[in-house]
Amino acid sequence: MTGPGRKRIAVIGATGSVGSSVLDVCRAYPDALEVCALAARSPSEKLMALAAEFGVTMLCVHDAPPDFGPEGTRGLRGPEGLIAVAEDPSVDHVVFASSGTAAIPALQAALRAGKEVSLANKESIVVAGPWVMPLVRTKDQLRPLDSEHNAVWQCLHGESAPVRRVCLTASGGPFRTWTASELEAVTPEMALRHPVWSMGAKITVDSATLMNKGIELIEAMMLFSLEPHQVDAVVSPGSFVHALAEFEDGSVKMLAGAPDMRLPASSCLFWPERRSPCGGLERPVVAPRTIAFEEPDPERFPALRLAREVMERKGPFPAVLIGADEVAVERFLSGRLGFTGIARAVEETMEACSLPPPKSLEDALSALDWARRHCAKVCDAREA
Repeated sequence: MTGPGRKRIAVIGATGSVGSSVLDVCRAYPDALEVCALAARSPSEKLMALAAEFGVTMLCVHDAPPDFGPEGTRGLRGPEGLIAVAEDPSVDHVVFASSGTAAIPALQAALRAGKEVSLANKESIVVAGPWVMPLVRTKDQLRPLDSEHNAVWQCLHGESAPVRRVCLTASGGPFRTWTASELEAVTPEMALRHPVWSMGAKITVDSATLMNKGIELIEAMMLFSLEPHQVDAVVSPGSFVHALAEFEDGSVKMLAGAPDMRLPASSCLFWPERRSPCGGLERPVVAPRTIAFEEPDPERFPALRLAREVMERKGPFPAVLIGADEVAVERFLSGRLGFTGIARAVEETMEACSLPPPKSLEDALSALDWARRHCAKVCDAREA
């Protein structure tokens, strides 16, 4: 039952790690937040249990069987269903926590409809930024949910001084101190053991190669309207500091906190108010604590170099990077490509690209598909 003053939330990607963090915050504040719609790729038991728990009125599944969902719930399917959720007048705030490009039209629809949007979908900005960012109507309508971009967003809030650069932090992944020869022997099982964060397989491997950080650099450039030289990355083991913003006067602001996605989720849902995300979150110990920053090694982790090339070249290359990396990581996880082969396959795909700059979202998605197909051929040639 809807209570007075409750913000009505739709969560797209409800069963993933980020969606789960968002729902944890909603559980902690039932008098302030009402979950009215959920979406996920499949009608899993987890999704059905969540729908029953929150009593949602809308449930969207990418490939849904007939008559799915609890009685009294409006069942929706595919990208069209996501758009219907995003546009529905009963929704105040839409959380995009899914991966991939299927939700881009829904994101556009939510922004056009004037909804508050929390975004943790990198592809939506890296691939479709030129067709998403102009739809943002008001300040803070689009709220970055990824921990690093959320930290930049908070650091820049209220600042009118020119920004010299923003710096995203990386934990360094499980192989931060490994030599180049040791990296050649990395297995999927090793790569999936992230030292700090609990995430899905794709993003965990991307964090191990630092491709995730490279993609985040491209995303930050587009989210905050910055030039390539204004966006940087540093390794900060422990993930206590999430991002830094340096201003022209030489001062630096940083946002630090526990590596817990419920913190950025809470900031997005309640902004500009600050609330404890779950009531019982342990306060981080500030002292004694050593905060260290290291330069990432582009020789051992060439994904960052590739991302920087993309930032400079623009055109089709953001989409090409995303598409090629998807295929290369899938081949690695299936045991058909070595760990260091991921970046090499992506680089070969970029070198082969002669596509013109995309003039539409459809063009960008075509570049994405071209990169997937070409990277598959590159990987096949390595297997032969």
